[in-house]
Amino acid sequence: MRILLAGASGTIGSAILKRLSGDHQIITAGYSHGDLRFDLTDSDSIRTMIDAAGEVDAIICAAGVTSFGPFEHLTEADYHQTLNNKLMGQVNLLRIGRQAVCRGGSITLTSGFAAREPVQGCASVAMANGALESFVKAVAVEVTDLRVNVVSPSFVTETMAMMGMDTSNCVPASLTAAVYEAALLGTMSGETLQVAEYVNGDSHWVI
Repeated sequence: MRILLAGASGTIGSAILKRLSGDHQIITAGYSHGDLRFDLTDSDSIRTMIDAAGEVDAIICAAGVTSFGPFEHLTEADYHQTLNNKLMGQVNLLRIGRQAVCRGGSITLTSGFAAREPVQGCASVAMANGALESFVKAVAVEVTDLRVNVVSPSFVTETMAMMGMDTSNCVPASLTAAVYEAALLGTMSGETLQVAEYVNGDSHWVI
């Protein structure tokens, strides 16, 4: 398959690229790295990137900037950053990008565990993640010529280790990437694929 991978230089994106590149043609895209450059907060930039990529079988987005911090310290600007990037950026990527995806193809976006298992400091992130999952579920009702799904990663081992934090309940980027592959190769649409469920064996899909 010919796949456009947005956010390919990040921890999860790099793992997705490594897992898929042996069997598929990957076009990488990012803000400062990749075959193509784009700004997730700028619709015109997304459109230019999509036009440059041409027809693809799938789009996978592992990009999205969010604002973390205690609820009492989060500003309106913090919420806008999360909404404009993590949420609306991916919404616009799907809206604009679907024109480039061949019939029967797929678009996979990224939310996160905070939508269902929030921790301290993630109010704005949980808001965006929950909205994104609901958005994908609703879009799948109307869009039937391609599949749309969202992957919800847990804490990633490599990221937490880099921050000097406990990694005992984290999931390696390599296993996280396997869930994106499941979304790519599966038949589901409108679903949120919880990484923790795959790793714990609670899902009927096999990593």
